[in-house]
Amino acid sequence: MTRPTHLPLALCAVLLIAQPALAADDTEVLSDLQNPGYHSKPSWFKNSFLDIREDVVEAADAGKRVLLYFYQDGCPYCEKLLRDNFGDQAISETARDAFEVIALNIWGDREVTGIDGAATTEKAFAAALGVQYTPSILLLDEDAATVLRIDGYYPPHQFHAGLRYVAQKREEAGESFRDFYARQDTQTASGELHQEPGFLAPPLRLADNRARSERPLLVMFEQPVCVACDELHQDILRREPVALALTNLDGAIVDISSKETIQTPAGRTLPSRDWAAELGIQYTPSLVLFDDDGNEVFRTDGYLKAFHVHGVLDYVATGAYRHQPNFQRWLQHRTDALHARGIDYDLMR
Repeated sequence: MTRPTHLPLALCAVLLIAQPALAADDTEVLSDLQNPGYHSKPSWFKNSFLDIREDVVEAADAGKRVLLYFYQDGCPYCEKLLRDNFGDQAISETARDAFEVIALNIWGDREVTGIDGAATTEKAFAAALGVQYTPSILLLDEDAATVLRIDGYYPPHQFHAGLRYVAQKREEAGESFRDFYARQDTQTASGELHQEPGFLAPPLRLADNRARSERPLLVMFEQPVCVACDELHQDILRREPVALALTNLDGAIVDISSKETIQTPAGRTLPSRDWAAELGIQYTPSLVLFDDDGNEVFRTDGYLKAFHVHGVLDYVATGAYRHQPNFQRWLQHRTDALHARGIDYDLMR
């Protein structure tokens, strides 16, 4: 599966429920009092006619690049992005100085002229770009190519690093975002590659595992210096519902920087870091799930809280992805069913 460039070195994918309670055209003009799920955008976001090619040209003429922000009403991480990230003065200044920011509703019906020049709608445009999470952000260059893709919510310091990387055109100098971010990350990490009880032990022979097992395979791509990996293992995976969900899958942990060889689910033998690079894994942790034939069926690309990790594991373990390819719609059904039974939860925990 070919993947676009993604923001590395941060755990951050948000997989949220769709709440298209109002027509897209209405939500653009209603206040947050009239539509409680609507989150007001900063006034400096571009009021675009949604001709993306034209937006790219106009931005380039102004010495800027284009930032596409995909959102949905009722998304708490979208609200957090607007409040904590774009509400930060330094981040706001970088975004305003270097980008034209365009907001797109993943369930919206406004007409969009896509990068290929074809007329479409917001929701079809989002689907064509493979947007499964909100918020999702695509940072484009002067040719409308994606330089960096941020699927999910990222904390301010990581988000700002992504903006600076694209604003400074570091990709033109041949620098990967992984290297750019590593030079700037000052958070304290454990420095240890985590292991989980019951997971496959190295040396990993994943094709042999696929031949023996009928359970899906969860591969966690990590590295020793990774604050988000620490949080995943020390908190999220320790919670009882998530721990129980893990029993329905085989698991393995792969160090994205290791030179040690690994047998992939397809039966190839190569260094772990080369396999991670081929899969487009540029940040940690990334969770990639394979079926019993060794085919990738789903992956997370952002900051996951426990409820969403649980949802992803069940989505694959139950085979739900086979009849509902849109994870958000499946998660909405799951959420509605829980509410109908009087079970509530906090999406941010």
